[in-house]
Amino acid sequence: MNIEEAVAGIGTAQDEPGLPMAWRWSPMSRLVFSLAMDHDGQWAYQMNSLDVHDDGLTRAVLAFARQHQLGRGRDARPLTVLPGFSYGAYRFDAVAAASPAVHGYHHGRNEALNEVVSAVFPAYQCEFRGDENLEEAVLRFKRTLRPTVVSRLPVPYLRMRYENTRTGGGSMGTSRGFTTQDVLLRELVLLEGAPGSFVEFENLHGEMWRVEWDGSWLVNGQQQDMPPSEEWVMTVLGCP
Repeated sequence: MNIEEAVAGIGTAQDEPGLPMAWRWSPMSRLVFSLAMDHDGQWAYQMNSLDVHDDGLTRAVLAFARQHQLGRGRDARPLTVLPGFSYGAYRFDAVAAASPAVHGYHHGRNEALNEVVSAVFPAYQCEFRGDENLEEAVLRFKRTLRPTVVSRLPVPYLRMRYENTRTGGGSMGTSRGFTTQDVLLRELVLLEGAPGSFVEFENLHGEMWRVEWDGSWLVNGQQQDMPPSEEWVMTVLGCP
């Protein structure tokens, strides 16, 4: 696979300023695609930006990914995350890579290119447990993490199940499914005044919390004076 030829064939690709063996192109006004080829020409790292494109951040992410060969190879995990990244005033503390089977950036256009590209993006360590399978990785990459939005806040690793006797809402089955902190916070608020209801959730370390209301707040069976706050939730999720 000749990556440089494949990128040249895109037509609108131009050199990425300040980064050797890297190019950018824009398929539409809201999107900028940036790709850096590995030093041996056998793999590449691509970062896509939606609405807001930061040249410096993009170069820093691509250089970091290339330096560490992030997500390179067919045996790479569906999602790979490496801490130790920082840039400017951004709060990102890691760079993540999605495998070709997860991102599909070039599906339907150039399948051979797709198979030698890691989709990389600035990330937060608290968003990953590290053992996500392919199905979980696709769900998170395409539906919750918003990897193309450089202004995004952390979306911590969070699995939850719940039941509310007052609203009638609840999870299907006994397994905890992926959700976002906004959903968790909403369901915690709705517990008040609904005896017999519960919210159960876990973080990236597999630590579990169960919150109930029976006239007062209970967290893992311990009585609490106040309802769980957003600050407490983000702390236990590892994203203070």
